[in-house]
Amino acid sequence: MEHFTIATVAEKSPDFRRVLWTGKHTQLVIMTIPPGGEIGEEVHEDIDQILTFVSGTGEAQVAGEKRAVVQGDLVVVPAGTRHNFVNTGPNPLVLYTVYGPPEHADQAVHHTKEEADAAEAAGEDEPPTS
Repeated sequence: MEHFTIATVAEKSPDFRRVLWTGKHTQLVIMTIPPGGEIGEEVHEDIDQILTFVSGTGEAQVAGEKRAVVQGDLVVVPAGTRHNFVNTGPNPLVLYTVYGPPEHADQAVHHTKEEADAAEAAGEDEPPTS
């Protein structure tokens, strides 16, 4: 059994992205976006994503719409939808997200967005294949 006190685990992680668990059909990832930072605009063609915000304040940009997000909010991003999440506050924007199917390498840890982008560009952040 995998068990996480997810808000506590997410709050304690200083990393931009940390994969906590990878299954055959889904993946659990925690993220910490620094003040003024963002995830970066992207589209996951074949992956649904559900993001839950643990702390901080931000802006969800999904399919051309913008909406403020705060602790307790949940945003669904269907596969094929352009999206970005931006930290608009003075503190880190902390969240956890579930990808279906997995999007990142199992147990990947990227300390910064730059590190995450470099790993993706180098092909080092590929999800496991079944």
